[in-house]
Amino acid sequence: MTFWIASVVGLAIAYLFGSTPTGYLAGTLLKGIDIREHGSRSVGATNVLRTLGKWPALVVLQVDVLKGTAAIVFARWFYPWLYTLPSVTPPTALDLQTWMPWAVCLAGLAVLLGHSRSIWLKFTGGKSVAAGLGVLLALSWPVGLGALTVFGVALAIFRIVSLGSALAALTAIALICGLEQPSPYRLLVIAGGIYVIVRHRANIQRLLAGTEPRLGESRPQSREESKTELGI
Repeated sequence: MTFWIASVVGLAIAYLFGSTPTGYLAGTLLKGIDIREHGSRSVGATNVLRTLGKWPALVVLQVDVLKGTAAIVFARWFYPWLYTLPSVTPPTALDLQTWMPWAVCLAGLAVLLGHSRSIWLKFTGGKSVAAGLGVLLALSWPVGLGALTVFGVALAIFRIVSLGSALAALTAIALICGLEQPSPYRLLVIAGGIYVIVRHRANIQRLLAGTEPRLGESRPQSREESKTELGI
């Protein structure tokens, strides 16, 4: 029982990494504003760019990526450490080699959930793109680099962040399935990629309608719509 309680604590820490509301804090600390009441009402780096400028947006983006990376790095340290504690007795059939990939998978899902459902923002948040990139880079850097490249190329050509994000998620799924990776890692990337795409469903509808704004453009948005339109 102690082992499972400690394991849940580890996942809670990964969730808290993700739930740190970087964009919201940037608005509060730099301008004393609630960024959710400005621009697209997003807490992501794109709205930070519109509202606060490029340097705050760059910092927010980097911190959000680091949140995902930190959760995976933490999981890879924490669970082996648990096995060294005399007071923690893992189940006999659950050796470290078997448990570790699953623990990392769960930690990755936890940080994505924290980013999009932050306890500090009444369980709202971003779309987990930046945190997801951090997870990918820590999990398998070729997959992360491939997804980032597709995102960058799509953004350079179309200047539509949501399109680049969706294409990057699909790329990550394709790469993780094509490379030799543990099954839990594949499940994490597939589930995370689908989750990111689902979080972009309103953007996808506008893409199909030809009304999705490009980077640097703004679009009037109702408060009801903004509840489902939270940044990367």
